[in-house]
Amino acid sequence: MQQHTHFTYYIKMNFVGEYSAKLDDKGRLVFPSAFKSLCADTLSQGFVVKKSLFADCLEIFAYSVWERESEAVKAKLNLFNREHDAFWRAYMKNRAMVVPDEKLGRISIPKALLDSIGVQKEVVFCGKDFKIELWAKEKVDVDTIEGDDFVALAEKILG
Repeated sequence: MQQHTHFTYYIKMNFVGEYSAKLDDKGRLVFPSAFKSLCADTLSQGFVVKKSLFADCLEIFAYSVWERESEAVKAKLNLFNREHDAFWRAYMKNRAMVVPDEKLGRISIPKALLDSIGVQKEVVFCGKDFKIELWAKEKVDVDTIEGDDFVALAEKILG
């Protein structure tokens, strides 16, 4: 069992590493083979793609992980409460299901989602444990914390 923020998951996947890809003429991306092999059992279920709340990237979740995350969020809500219902509607908006094709492992992410993070032609898939972040190549290093700033943050958070 792994603890991530306030959600608990039972996960077999641990996405690690960074992989560059280019959009083809039809707007498809080749899903990194290293990530594909980690979730070979669940590829047919596909992935859920959404815009990150906190960064200028997309987040990609294996469907089984997304399902658990959504259930954990929904369990905190009373959908007969207007604010909760409005939150749930916004939370579920602008999501896409993608399934890699069997032949090459290409995925088609809706153009509106790619546009929302400024993708031109190249992207970087970044493994983040239970999810994958997808960044426009030009923006992948924007939110990076390095050197003394990283050490100071680690000390603050981890003690």
